[in-house]
Amino acid sequence: MFDIDDIARLRKQLGLTQAELSELSGINQSLINRLESKQIEPSYSKVKILIETLQKQERRKSRTCGDIASKSVYKIQSKSTLKEAARIIQKKNVSQLPVFDGEEVIGSLSEKTILRVLSESGSSEEAFKKIIENVMESSFPTVDKNTPIELLYQILEFFDAVIVMNKAKIIGIITRSDLFKLK
Repeated sequence: MFDIDDIARLRKQLGLTQAELSELSGINQSLINRLESKQIEPSYSKVKILIETLQKQERRKSRTCGDIASKSVYKIQSKSTLKEAARIIQKKNVSQLPVFDGEEVIGSLSEKTILRVLSESGSSEEAFKKIIENVMESSFPTVDKNTPIELLYQILEFFDAVIVMNKAKIIGIITRSDLFKLK
């Protein structure tokens, strides 16, 4: 249940003026002003219209994973070599890649993983010959395109990236650096 005070709070939270709320809701601006300043007791129907209008605006303003995902998902097949992965990472200027077996995501590979393999190997030549499926990390988590971006903050504390899905199809990828671009 909403309180009349919620109207002014929600309106301000959304950055709307009384005039803008009036235009969106079809309710006279002077009525909104008198309602917010508690000069009148509004009718239930007017409050309901204002609250529904504000909720609709709130839903429009909330961004989803599909809104911010990088649509170019560079990937590598599990039977490829580490050298091939390093080339893609360098050429495409990305820091991690999902690892695929055909069309299925089965793991991940990051710059951090490549550095680990390089440090554990006898030589860089030996390291770059390794097959990805033998050195890859677990898969990145997946989220639906409609997932609110606020849910990503904790996920990306533990993972290098999140794969964005629309039903069973990959439509993008989000990394920590994508969150830094948000305004």
